[in-house]
Amino acid sequence: MSEPLCPVRSTIDQIERICQSNALVNPKSRRITEEILELLNDVAWGRAGSDHLSSIKALGEELAQHDNKPECTRVAQLVEDAVTVHLETFESHVRTHNCATGECVKLAPAPCQMACPAGIDVPTYVTLIGMGHDAEAISVIRKDNPFPWVCGLVCTRPCEMMCVRGRMDEPVSIKFLKAFAAERAMSERSYQNPPKAPDKGRKVAIVGAGPAGMSAAYYLALKGYGVEVFEDLPMAGGMIMVGIPRYRLPREVIDREVGMLEELGVVFHFNTRFGRDVTLNSLKDAGFEAFFIAIGAHGSFRLNIPGESDYPRVSDAISLLKKVALGDRNIPGRRVVVVGGGNVAIDAARTCLRLGCESVTIAYRRTRNEMPADIEEIEQAEEEGIEITFLTIPVAVEGKDGQVTGLRCLRAKLVVKEGTDRLYPKPVEGSEFVLPADAVIAAIGQQVQTECLQTVEGLHWSRRQTIGVDLACMQTDLPGVFAAGDAVTGPATVIEAIGGGKRAAEAIDRHLSGLPQPKMPPVPVRRARTPWIEMTAAEKAGRRRPEMPLLNIDRRRLMFQQVELGYSEDDVRREAGRCLRCDICRRCGLCVEICRDRMKIGALHFGYMNFDQPGPTDLKITEKKCILCGACAANCPNEAIRIEDRNGERILSLCGTILNRRPLITCADCGAVIGTEAYIQHMNRKILAAEQTIDTVYRCAECHRKHQAQLSVDLARL
Repeated sequence: MSEPLCPVRSTIDQIERICQSNALVNPKSRRITEEILELLNDVAWGRAGSDHLSSIKALGEELAQHDNKPECTRVAQLVEDAVTVHLETFESHVRTHNCATGECVKLAPAPCQMACPAGIDVPTYVTLIGMGHDAEAISVIRKDNPFPWVCGLVCTRPCEMMCVRGRMDEPVSIKFLKAFAAERAMSERSYQNPPKAPDKGRKVAIVGAGPAGMSAAYYLALKGYGVEVFEDLPMAGGMIMVGIPRYRLPREVIDREVGMLEELGVVFHFNTRFGRDVTLNSLKDAGFEAFFIAIGAHGSFRLNIPGESDYPRVSDAISLLKKVALGDRNIPGRRVVVVGGGNVAIDAARTCLRLGCESVTIAYRRTRNEMPADIEEIEQAEEEGIEITFLTIPVAVEGKDGQVTGLRCLRAKLVVKEGTDRLYPKPVEGSEFVLPADAVIAAIGQQVQTECLQTVEGLHWSRRQTIGVDLACMQTDLPGVFAAGDAVTGPATVIEAIGGGKRAAEAIDRHLSGLPQPKMPPVPVRRARTPWIEMTAAEKAGRRRPEMPLLNIDRRRLMFQQVELGYSEDDVRREAGRCLRCDICRRCGLCVEICRDRMKIGALHFGYMNFDQPGPTDLKITEKKCILCGACAANCPNEAIRIEDRNGERILSLCGTILNRRPLITCADCGAVIGTEAYIQHMNRKILAAEQTIDTVYRCAECHRKHQAQLSVDLARL
């Protein structure tokens, strides 16, 4: 490929090549060069602030003074050119957060990767799984998410919501592929930590051992920091341990991935409450230089209805799930009503069923279409016998002699509220009824329990009572104090917490290294350009997403055994092959336009490339219409669509999907390749005289001229 036109991209590429050549032997020289690259990538992706160029210049000067080896001198010269010769271009990137040439976003992440809060390179690891390279896939995932097995079981999969394959039929089953690869790699003992950087001799304290805290711990430990985690619970995991039931996420999965952190030297202090057992000042006195707060959102909102505080069997879902996770398997009641419509409500209801409750009802104030819980979770709950009553608003808990007897409710209708498109439930007068129950569980939302942070002065709190941070770097108003996870976002997802923890780890490293913080959140990083999996268009289009096998219904009602049993290996490899490789094909549609408008062939039917209005897609129709002229491949800006001659055939492929293949025609005189028969016939109709189109002897242009000249000579003699 040609050199980038943009000086920013060109500078990065040249320094990366020097780094990849292993020519930088001195550890300090490598560190300075890596810091230069990090700041240059901020410039390229529009994340840089006003201090970036001066910091890059200072690092270049430091490198030149420290090491006079040719490679270091070359890096220093590239930096000098960046801040002098190409200063205007670099300043434009900083001011406008854009690249005039487009080179700095040429390898833009695929939609699935952009949708992932942790920025995982989905197409790369999915392709590796399809090739059978599970351990390599896990290595790619853990560059952005240290817990692929956990997320493979409980992630809400925003990547699949943006999967381009879903515009053709169904999204690729990204989540379950990740779970398979993690389990296989762990089973084969090929699930390994990457090498750590040398010990920096500096300590970071993390408050909370949930997904955000442990993610930050993982990335900081890899960078060479001494990391200690302080956790109120008696084990690591936070809400994934005490808030997600074991039938969805077995404890062994969490323990195994936590064990990988302990191998890196991360130290856990359990049964240690921040604000009581340790404080910010005591940690500073112990030598910690940076602090990360990830206390989660373990509190629950109350129903605020009469009778809620009058009976012992009215509780909240988080407390119930936490008790069960810690070993309390007492039945909450014989007939239970759970109020809410999210995943926590579903988890609480299904947990009650497994504890032995005779009947479990979920009361939700909107309809099924508005229910925020995962559709699979809702369907599985109903299969297990849980009843869901919609358009139901609780108004009071009823009871007698200190015992709950029912939940009084009103029917609701959905109305449009002024200023919003969302439908809101409005009580219907005279529709009062009672749901019989001897236990009521509220699952209407979670909140941050702020008591443990009361001793920390200077923290900014939002109106929702979450910690205020700069979302680009997760830094609070206190120097050296960072925060992420549910304590910042409010109750969110596991993958959002992981993404926040990773971002905070990067920021803590910059803080302790004296580097300026980025002004915008990072753009997901392409980890590789993995070769694609080759298959025919018919096979690519014909593959269907497999059904997830489930534990039989009788056992599901009785115990906490994992419900989703996982795909077979054959299903996994085939499913990974459904990926369209949107990390390579950017769906610009230029190939379609060239074929349809310039060549007047119209052989490429890629309706899925239109994001807003996807149309019909038929990968197989290309073979019928395509003449293999190669115009589409010649104009593809990212080499996604290719035409190549192989084993006597001309083959057109899109990211490995073979759209057309035809035998090659060679010159009858010299043997040179001319093209396919369809292409030759097309060009004959376009260029040559009509009588030439019926000539069955094919010659290249040079031999054709010689042949015509000889014919003229022969005719002259006659």
